[in-house]
Amino acid sequence: MLLGVSVVMLGASDLAKSIAFYRDKVGLNLTSEIENFAFFDGGGTTLALSRAHAQHSPSIIGATEIVFGVDGVKAEYERLSARGVVFQTKPHDINGKEWAASFTDPDGHLLSIFGPP
Repeated sequence: MLLGVSVVMLGASDLAKSIAFYRDKVGLNLTSEIENFAFFDGGGTTLALSRAHAQHSPSIIGATEIVFGVDGVKAEYERLSARGVVFQTKPHDINGKEWAASFTDPDGHLLSIFGPP
């Protein structure tokens, strides 16, 4: 029986640069770092970065997106922008109740924030 998604793993070509991005800009808590891996507290799901995945994959980005739930998209957009995150899209209405804004990590993985405006 599947219990749910416990880990999302992304390839990272430069682990130190990606750790700094997720820790210092996005604000995730780095829980451990072991050789070619880094693990972050994703609030119930672990976000893992893997240098090995990047080295052994023909492409480290694809048709994926990690969506971070937030209490307020506009406020989080301002907080992350102030920390140096460069957004591809500004906060915008998705369905009349929820908003989103997207950005990428150092390897080009698509990330977004999603929630009420």
